[in-house]
Amino acid sequence: MRRTWYRIGFAALLALALLAVPSGSVLADQLGNAKKAGSVGERPDGYLGVVDKSAGPEVKALVEEINQKRREKYASIAKKRGTSVKAVAALAGAKLVKNASPGEYVMTNSGKWSQKPGR
Repeated sequence: MRRTWYRIGFAALLALALLAVPSGSVLADQLGNAKKAGSVGERPDGYLGVVDKSAGPEVKALVEEINQKRREKYASIAKKRGTSVKAVAALAGAKLVKNASPGEYVMTNSGKWSQKPGR
């Protein structure tokens, strides 16, 4: 029973962290546009990746900025839960890949990009 509450609490903290990243509607809009364009995708390690290698420097800067915010959130959660940042990031990554919209790119566990199929 205690383990169940621990998982629920952990999931709630993770959900809050994911909602907070990216912060600001401009950043969120930029990320949404980059995902729709196929330039950016979610990785199973909890971070964004650049799918299109010809993407401009603004896309690469966006990915780095959001990944830095995610690292900070993951570190905060890991510290509160007494676990590793890598474990928190992996859990977040699994959820982000699973919840990606149809047509968006996600990285497989083998490191290849694939487009999420439509519903």
